[in-house]
Amino acid sequence: MADFRIGIDLGGTKTEVILLNGSSQELFRTRIPTVRDDYDATLRDIAHLVAQAEAAAGETMLPVGIGIPGTISRKTGWVKNANSTWLNGKPFQKDLSAFLMRDVKVTNDANCLAVSEATDGAGRGYDLVFAGILGTGCGAGIAYQGKPVIGPNGVAGEWGHNPLPWTSEAELNARPCYCGKAGCQETFLSGTGLCLSYQLATDEKLKGHEIVERAEQGDVVAREVLTNYYDQVARGLAAIINAIDPDVIVLGGGASNIQALYIEVPKLLPHYVFGRECDTPIVQAVHGDSSGVRGAAWLNPLV
Repeated sequence: MADFRIGIDLGGTKTEVILLNGSSQELFRTRIPTVRDDYDATLRDIAHLVAQAEAAAGETMLPVGIGIPGTISRKTGWVKNANSTWLNGKPFQKDLSAFLMRDVKVTNDANCLAVSEATDGAGRGYDLVFAGILGTGCGAGIAYQGKPVIGPNGVAGEWGHNPLPWTSEAELNARPCYCGKAGCQETFLSGTGLCLSYQLATDEKLKGHEIVERAEQGDVVAREVLTNYYDQVARGLAAIINAIDPDVIVLGGGASNIQALYIEVPKLLPHYVFGRECDTPIVQAVHGDSSGVRGAAWLNPLV
């Protein structure tokens, strides 16, 4: 039984389960649409997915880890900062542990990305892994020697909700964030932020891959928007390097598929990193969309 572990990725649109063995081999995986705004249904759906994974393993009472788009407050034990707002203010970890009759490990989904990539992905072999998400939003997780770094406030690696460094006040104020502040890195560096940059420049709404395609076809504005985006990512990552100097930076999320990031951003980092030197590897997540659920499976006994 110790060779099996179950991971759950509770997302805003889908909830996924995975069954791994001790060699990190995937034995079972399935996903269902996330029932929104229904806390009790969320608990039931997770329990149903766990039961399916246990049936595939032929074992019961397997260890379960879950990644959520928020964090657990150490003061209250309740969920806070979750985009899936129906979880906020709920004792989710306590309730789910009671529902499944075992101790369930819960952490932020970006921490799961960091743990996954540190365990057997792009961050394998490195001590300190910073994993940034450039997706619909912009978050991050930190893993040290394969374990998630959470912090006393549960916000270690909360990259997206700091202002973008070395940016004018006018540029910051032009990008209000859902968190109530303006100029958060999420409004620049996420895939959504990239699309907003193009819209502000052209009054036209495009998806991220369409902006890249236009740039490849020679569109001058698209090229300029992407050039600025690489510089913005470099500024955001330089602040992380100045603060914690990770051994490797792993990028996930839809915008991480822009391959020029891994060529252009390393060139720009020395302009912003203190001391004008930077040898930090910037690499793409190996497991892609699967990293979150795989990292959740590895939370036991890490947190």
